[in-house]
Amino acid sequence: MGNKQKQKSALEEISIRGLGVIESSNIEFKSGLTVLTGETGAGKTMVLTALSLVLGSKSDSDLVRQGAERASVTGKFAVPRSLAAQIVESGGEIDDESVIITRTLSAQGKSRVLVGGAVSSAASVSAFASSLVEIHAQSSSSKLTKPAVARELLDRYAAADLIAYQSVFHQYHELINRIKELEQQLKERDSQLAQLTEFAAEFSKVAPKSGELSVIDNEIARLGSVEQLNQAVTTSLNLLENEELSAFNLLQQVRKGLDQVRGKDNSLDQIGERFSENLLNLQDISSDLNSYLSNLAADPNRFEKLQDRKASLNSLLKKHGKGSDRLVAFEQLIIDGQLVKEKIADLSGGSDRVIVLQKEAQELFTKLADAGFTLSKQRKASAEKLASAVTTEIKALSMPNAKFLIQVSTADGSNPSNYSAFGLDEISILFAAHTGAAALPLNKVASGGELSRVMLALEVVIAEAEPIGTYIFDEVDAGVGGKAAVEVGRRLAKLAKNAQVIVITHLPQVAVWADNHLVVKKSENGLVTQSDVIEIDENQRKVEIARMLSGQEDSKTAQTHATELLAIVRNS
Repeated sequence: MGNKQKQKSALEEISIRGLGVIESSNIEFKSGLTVLTGETGAGKTMVLTALSLVLGSKSDSDLVRQGAERASVTGKFAVPRSLAAQIVESGGEIDDESVIITRTLSAQGKSRVLVGGAVSSAASVSAFASSLVEIHAQSSSSKLTKPAVARELLDRYAAADLIAYQSVFHQYHELINRIKELEQQLKERDSQLAQLTEFAAEFSKVAPKSGELSVIDNEIARLGSVEQLNQAVTTSLNLLENEELSAFNLLQQVRKGLDQVRGKDNSLDQIGERFSENLLNLQDISSDLNSYLSNLAADPNRFEKLQDRKASLNSLLKKHGKGSDRLVAFEQLIIDGQLVKEKIADLSGGSDRVIVLQKEAQELFTKLADAGFTLSKQRKASAEKLASAVTTEIKALSMPNAKFLIQVSTADGSNPSNYSAFGLDEISILFAAHTGAAALPLNKVASGGELSRVMLALEVVIAEAEPIGTYIFDEVDAGVGGKAAVEVGRRLAKLAKNAQVIVITHLPQVAVWADNHLVVKKSENGLVTQSDVIEIDENQRKVEIARMLSGQEDSKTAQTHATELLAIVRNS
């Protein structure tokens, strides 16, 4: 693949244990177009299920293989720098430009997620998963009918600058809310000013600091329990270090016993090394306990000062705090204290202040209207280009008279209430299956197979500008055969020039386009084991394509047909 691919993510490997019919399997993925084929029930779709679990989908204990305690799936992805930063920010760990995500699912329904060894959650993974892999099963194609998805696809194609628009949008709404709040407060200005001034004075006098309450609570708890702490640590140290009978003496004897047979059995030597290491750890703990004990001292003056400070903070919190969670209310109190002077200035300025803010809001609205107009103009121009390019693609996918349209409906820009965080536009995808048919919303006129092909056509058109590195298609070839199936394969191969594409298929006309061909087999016991997902060479592909064509891999006619299909790809 070219340079562009290096800027995108890629699925390198997936390891599956105890999931559905898969007992144990490790599958490596390469760049280009990879197809997964195999007999019905062999576990092809379970590979997709495994990947969905790794990417944060909802878990189900029914997926754990019968008789197994847990299912475990690990996916390894190469990630570009921009995405790596997002993963690290969410608490994950990156190693050598790759991220390893592990999802474990117990038979009792408990789920655990690790991102590069760091404990994470399915929700955290979901947040960046859509930038790693785009999965298309026939069911997921229906998302095209949602206006938000249609808008997102168009904006991706148009490279629309939503960030600039949203910055102005949020500034404008924050200012409008501030004006509303001020107008409301002006109705009760005198009492509000008195309350705010009193709060400002008390806040300034106490001067609370963020996180202070937790620190004080902890130190008071420690100073109030010095005797108990002293006794607990002293008793522990006596048990560890007592000259007559100590835990260390007994453990040293164990170590000596193991040392006497060192070199006689490697496995016992390893246990002995672990024991010695743990003994050193215990000695470190003993040293830490001694250090802790030497620093532990009663400090009645400090204790009294902390109690007084805590009382002051609690008094301020009780009077001016909001909410039942004490620590959250304390942090909010500090924020309120930092903003109180500004609020007093707003109220003191009275109606004059409202006029100034309204003028600012009007200026911001002009900026918002300009940004909204630019966004709409950009979308309309790109909608025509995208619709035309997708229509060209779907004509080749056995829908020669179909038409794909993107409708951009723009609300009145002079009305502030018409603006949303995504502009003034509502985006709809319309579809006409044949000449003369009215273009209607996609979900009303397209069959499941047509929806899948429309999604494929869209992805082929958008892929070049798309940061997503891996596309996975399952059942994208549903409802097609013959020449149309060959064209579906051709489009998938075209998409694979800009991204890694993995396709689960039962159609030989699609499978022949593969750069890499994996076959999933079932063992005699009905399970997929380590040796049952294999990459096949050119000769083996003829046999597999023949099986897909006729159900009989040794059929000479089918093998001749398979050779012809493979030749179509070589010559195209």
